[in-house]
Amino acid sequence: MSTWFECKVRYDKIQENGSAKKVNEPYMVDALSFTEAEARITEEVAPLISGEFSVSAVKRSNITEIFWDDSADKWYHVKVSFITLDEKTAVEKKTTSHILVAANDFRSALDHFMEGMKGTMADFEVSSIAETPIMDVYKAKLESRKADE
Repeated sequence: MSTWFECKVRYDKIQENGSAKKVNEPYMVDALSFTEAEARITEEVAPLISGEFSVSAVKRSNITEIFWDDSADKWYHVKVSFITLDEKTAVEKKTTSHILVAANDFRSALDHFMEGMKGTMADFEVSSIAETPIMDVYKAKLESRKADE
């Protein structure tokens, strides 16, 4: 299971009119620890940003799953409640999950989410869908590392 961290990167972004504006942009990184998350985001954004930048914040995210779409340019946060029935008391119980969905607009975010949920047997209801300011999401790098002999 992935642990997602939201990392904020602060740097001077060149605007369309040529002026520099200080921005603080959020990114998501799959990492095992805060230290690894900071190192990974530094590695990922270094080639993309000209000039100096700093990692201004790293926090553990409540995102449990990500639905990818390489053609999408926005990220949507989908809050979904899974409905289970307690067999002993016959009471409905809702468990909330947070899923990040790549999409170009609100409608395609819902469609992509529903497509991703097709195989599930659980009952669920979508509580909310909201566009996020997240710039990009970086998966874990799973290449095998050779031990120094």
